[in-house]
Amino acid sequence: MRRATVSQYRAAYDQTVANYRQTVLSAFQQAEDNLAALRILSQSSQQQNEAVQAAQRNLDEATARYKAGLDPYLNVITAQLNLSGDQQTALNLHLQQLVASVQLIKALGGSWADSQLPSSKEM
Repeated sequence: MRRATVSQYRAAYDQTVANYRQTVLSAFQQAEDNLAALRILSQSSQQQNEAVQAAQRNLDEATARYKAGLDPYLNVITAQLNLSGDQQTALNLHLQQLVASVQLIKALGGSWADSQLPSSKEM
């Protein structure tokens, strides 16, 4: 009877240890994944910001050429559309960075309460 009870408790202990190990490994994997995502997104975001700047220069040039009577207004509209698309992509990358940052904090065991978030007046 005692041996059966001891075996039962050892099995429960082994299961608890295995669950703990799996949780720790999962947390390490999530942290590593989000660190890698942040690094990649940072590089992509930098490249996209350069694309936005180039699209803005293109729009400025198209506008100047239109005002000088050298190009039709269609070129300005096309440049505006290109700039808008590049800006949207930059915003999406920034959003992905924010999500990855929050997921990294979560994977590291961090948390916060809504009461700790800044109010709209503080922002």
